[in-house]
Amino acid sequence: MNFLFFTRNSALGLGLAMDAFSVSLANGLCEPNIKRKKTCLIAGVFAFFQFLMPMLGWICVHTVLKYFEVFEKAIPFIALGLLLFIGIKMIIDGVKPKEEEKCGIGFRGLIIQGIATSIDALSVGFTIATYTFLHAFVACLVIGVVTFIACFIGVIIGKKFGTKISGKANIFGGIILIIIGLEIFLTGVL
Repeated sequence: MNFLFFTRNSALGLGLAMDAFSVSLANGLCEPNIKRKKTCLIAGVFAFFQFLMPMLGWICVHTVLKYFEVFEKAIPFIALGLLLFIGIKMIIDGVKPKEEEKCGIGFRGLIIQGIATSIDALSVGFTIATYTFLHAFVACLVIGVVTFIACFIGVIIGKKFGTKISGKANIFGGIILIIIGLEIFLTGVL
């Protein structure tokens, strides 16, 4: 683990956290008098799922797909395809007009939000498939910490400014994921 490892995974975490950041903005807007404890709960739920999903993806690669060595050479292509798909989807979601969102910040609603915003992070398990368990765990931990910070800030900004910048956050996150996908692809192919 070196500086590049932490930089790459921090950027990956930032890219993945943009959906959760946008939802955190909406949560802050829905509850302008939100307490710090609930702000931490919101950020913690999003961080937990952003940590869990890539770890589950990594475990899947090392249990089910481990027996199919053919996939080893395909991992850079899979990573590029998945991150391009997610990145482009995030950019499109950031550009198209939003419908009115309901405030779903009860605990059950928060869990659903956490799962919904982290499903795409499951595919990150494929992008970190070459990592050892320790490296994968630390990478997922970095992603979780970055998500916690982004979502905590998102709730605070949402309280103050609303969701006007949420689309821009999705566009930014999509661009980051596309760049990381290209970097992983070029590193794996060259």
